[in-house]
Amino acid sequence: MVYSLAASTLTLAAPVGCDTSSAEGAEPTAAEAHGPSRVLVTGADEEMLVLEVTAANKVVLRLPRVEVGQGITTAVAMMIAEELDARLVDVDIPLAEARTKGNQYTGGSSSVRSLYGPARALAATARARLVTAAARRWHLPARRLRTRDTMVVAPDGRTATFGSLTAAAARIHRPDVSSRPKPASEHKVIGRPTGRIDARDIVTGKAKYAGDLEVAGAKPTVVARPPTLGGRLVSVDDRAARAMPGVHAVVKVAGGVAVVAESFHHAFKARDALRITWRPGPLASLSDAAIRSRLRAAVPSVGAPPRGSAQVEGEFEFAFVSHAPMEVLTAVADVRADRAEIWFSSQTPMDARESIASAIGLPKSKVRVHVVRGGGSFGRRLNHDAAIEAALISKAARRPVKLMWSRGDDIRHGRMRGASHHRIRASHAWGRVVAFSHAMASVSESYEGQGLAAQGGVAVRGGVTTVAAGPLPSDSGVYNFGRVSGSSGSVELAMPLGAWRSVDSGTMRTAEEIVVDEVAAELGKDPVAFRRGTLRNKAVKAVLDKVVAAGNWGRPLPSGQAQGVAVHEEYGSCVACLVEIDATDPKNPRVTKVVMAADVGTAVNPRGLEAQLMGTAVDGISTVLRAGLHIDRGAVREGSFADFRYARQQHSPLRFEAHVMPSRREPGGAGELGVPAAAGAVANAYARATRTRPRRFPINF
Repeated sequence: MVYSLAASTLTLAAPVGCDTSSAEGAEPTAAEAHGPSRVLVTGADEEMLVLEVTAANKVVLRLPRVEVGQGITTAVAMMIAEELDARLVDVDIPLAEARTKGNQYTGGSSSVRSLYGPARALAATARARLVTAAARRWHLPARRLRTRDTMVVAPDGRTATFGSLTAAAARIHRPDVSSRPKPASEHKVIGRPTGRIDARDIVTGKAKYAGDLEVAGAKPTVVARPPTLGGRLVSVDDRAARAMPGVHAVVKVAGGVAVVAESFHHAFKARDALRITWRPGPLASLSDAAIRSRLRAAVPSVGAPPRGSAQVEGEFEFAFVSHAPMEVLTAVADVRADRAEIWFSSQTPMDARESIASAIGLPKSKVRVHVVRGGGSFGRRLNHDAAIEAALISKAARRPVKLMWSRGDDIRHGRMRGASHHRIRASHAWGRVVAFSHAMASVSESYEGQGLAAQGGVAVRGGVTTVAAGPLPSDSGVYNFGRVSGSSGSVELAMPLGAWRSVDSGTMRTAEEIVVDEVAAELGKDPVAFRRGTLRNKAVKAVLDKVVAAGNWGRPLPSGQAQGVAVHEEYGSCVACLVEIDATDPKNPRVTKVVMAADVGTAVNPRGLEAQLMGTAVDGISTVLRAGLHIDRGAVREGSFADFRYARQQHSPLRFEAHVMPSRREPGGAGELGVPAAAGAVANAYARATRTRPRRFPINF
């Protein structure tokens, strides 16, 4: 159901239930912002979408998600353009600020899935009302009118822009034509490969990130942080720093000592002039070897195998991994005695608003959170520790601040994917797997008394950032493996952890796909043939067949080179990946070719999906072959892209192909889908090329 708003232009809301109360937490429409206040007629639904057609012939939908490079603004603009028959250039998708209710969660590969129905329904209703307004103006039957290029067209060729009809359409409550969304067979925009609507702004610098914002009085700010995780400030001599030119304030915060200055150059110079004594953090006696030992001991038993079966077993270790988005964490905060305003990129702005309000001692109704586009996230911006810190510094310094975490700050003190240890046993008899057990343990965070680092956490739907002891739902249901079981344990450490792209599947399914290859070898079967004979889902078989054909599986390769495959199913979608690797030098392997195929139901923007798959391929290459974090006596060793060795251009595949399977199903999830398949295929290709059985990842660590 769609409801009109009291506004001078066509402005619609799409709730599930309806009442006549004000839409608490929803931003004013463009019409309201420039006129008297209006009362919205809306309800307490999840999305709280509001669509406006302006007099300037622009269609505006304020998006309750964040754009972090995944292309959600383009996908939603395509949905709106499809149902309105509008030009894509006439559709604007600004980001909604934090609300007090509704769904503003960006994660779990859920955005397209959750918005596909509501956004299209809203636009279809707007179209029906605009057509009705034109019909009444021209005294023509509404059914005879058509829409195209952001206008209504009469049979005799007359046209009227949506903008010229918007005031009349706002008064229409019962349109004369159907307001149902189009069937998939009529789609002309959805499903067509489309360039991003913000691409030009990004490459020309017009797109604004938090660091680009000019907020009155906000001064550059950096923080001196302890050398170990969870270290505490004992004393600071800030006299030299305060005497330096351009320094406005030096304040103590939970995470260290903040310097507010005229420029970031001044701030960093003054930070380095601070003379600080630190108390070591609670992990100061702990390094990688001890953490790995604890994890191994925390893995539950896989139990007894079925009688008469033979076993293929493996134990796998995965290192800590930083998110390392290209844009470093930045937040602008202006905290006053009676109110606060924050600007930053957040995947969970409603939770952030509440956490910030609690930290600075204000009611959340007095805290305004502006959501800004982000330059990458991969789960990092689910947490809002930098924004809380900026608010606390602003309050202490009594002035607006623009806080930036350096690359080293985020890698050494920010969130990371927890390390984990996996024990897998596949039991086979009579040429097939009759039981499959996967037990694992991961590091979970324990932050009692750890100050700021304990703040800014968020519960993640569709996967958890920590794994508690107990049953583990295994994704091995992809295969017909008889009795499938899983269990998990955890090791609690005072470390800042966070959901990393693909969350638990990125390690669990990678390890499982390696074991599938090893079972195939044990049974004397080709890895592809073995998978085809045991996969449950026809759609998974179809994507596997696609990459096998497109990638020419089984073609002869020189010694030291090999192919690998893997599949994954999640989020109502499935994917397969074929990799070719040159591991002639096992210490410097190069993935030369990646072929991926995905079935995500309706792919709103196939070009955007291809970009997502390419990104997951790079993630798989990085975390399997080279990129991880070491812990040395309570400190993260790595501090930049120089030593946190994420794949660069020279490590990327020379050839990449993405195949989008045709479908008219409702969209499934796609953003995280490809990581397990890509990582598993890289690991399997490396194993075949080197004739080894890799067990620690990244391999060259």
